[in-house]
Amino acid sequence: MLSTPAVRARRRAVLAMLVASAALAACGKDDPQAKLEAAARALQAAIEARDIGDVMDLLDEHFQGSGNLDRDGTRRMLTATFLRFQNIKLIAMSSQARVDPQTPTLGRVEAQVLVTGAQGLIPERAEPYTVRMEWRLVGGDWKLADLRWDE
Repeated sequence: MLSTPAVRARRRAVLAMLVASAALAACGKDDPQAKLEAAARALQAAIEARDIGDVMDLLDEHFQGSGNLDRDGTRRMLTATFLRFQNIKLIAMSSQARVDPQTPTLGRVEAQVLVTGAQGLIPERAEPYTVRMEWRLVGGDWKLADLRWDE
């Protein structure tokens, strides 16, 4: 598969948007806000561990992203990115998460994220993104339903 600058940027953006809320601190175990933040941290850990299965488990069955990205497209993009970069780090420079007070099964996260990728110890790339995510509470678990990003 050819890797154009647009494809590489899209790969990095997907990683960034999937972990935008990684720096959030947890409150309590049964608190929906804390569960939302824990889901975001789990997503970050799965991406940094390059575990596609764990990432996909956190996506809603109807997940959509920028550029008409769906679950299958996300899986393909993660596979290509994980093959290219041995080391991936996600750094949330700032983030804000909130559970919608009118619809407590809906959570939103907005963050400024730096994504780095490397074959070895020294990052080859470092890209900043603004990421907006919408999470849905499904059966007691937060699932990432929608994400949008800007470079």
